[in-house]
Amino acid sequence: MIMSANHQRSPPKAGVRPEPGGKLAGSHVKDGGNAPDLVMCTRGLTKTYHMGEVSVHALREIDLDIRVGELLVLLGASGSGKSTLLNILGGLDVATSGTVTYRDLRLDQLDADGLTEYRRAHVGFVFQFYNLIPSLTARENVALVTDIAADPMTPQEALTLVGLEDRLDHFPAQLSGGEQQRVAIARAVAKRPDVLFCDEPTGALDAQTGKLVLRVLDQVNRETGTTLAIITHNAAIGGMGDTVLRMSSGEIVERKRNAQRASVDDIEW
Repeated sequence: MIMSANHQRSPPKAGVRPEPGGKLAGSHVKDGGNAPDLVMCTRGLTKTYHMGEVSVHALREIDLDIRVGELLVLLGASGSGKSTLLNILGGLDVATSGTVTYRDLRLDQLDADGLTEYRRAHVGFVFQFYNLIPSLTARENVALVTDIAADPMTPQEALTLVGLEDRLDHFPAQLSGGEQQRVAIARAVAKRPDVLFCDEPTGALDAQTGKLVLRVLDQVNRETGTTLAIITHNAAIGGMGDTVLRMSSGEIVERKRNAQRASVDDIEW
């Protein structure tokens, strides 16, 4: 929906920067942060894009709780706001208003340097397109992350986790699309992120290969305890999640908690 408005976001607070050891100065929630079983939460989260005299409301008053270790599936058509929400949760974008909390850290109070430190220390990303460097092997692509992480897996450990222990020294051009996406997943999980955000991770893959990638993500969640948030337009994928949210026009219009997660093998699309 497009409507006129003059509301502008206040700039991030100056001087909110990382402290030694990964803490983010000035960002602690006054009431002590999230409940112990929550890794992230938002309250009244709004995102408005201004284009001349009109404003596009991408997110409208989003209240969201993400539990530690859960697999969250966020469904919605293109333009529903799901990618905008992921980008804000992942520190790639900032909200117009509302709060975003990671454990006891207020992301909405961080400046650019603070958000960079948050992304480096706590979260990983998997996108629809693999973004591998063609001139580097699978092992070397993963090492780009492990070389700068505080307590990473080795590239071999990460690639073994996603079933590519026999592809360590292959270049992207020597790998299938599904294998390239698994390298991208290995690169994301190698730094042991607390939360892994996946934006349409099967969008560029056929159904059979997509299932293989979903099995890997399910395995990462179950074996490492990493909290996963998967964004997709494919409603069938919702069955594999603990929690399923559906978005439309910038709002969460449906919330569901699965009594039992479906096997990836039972998902059809």
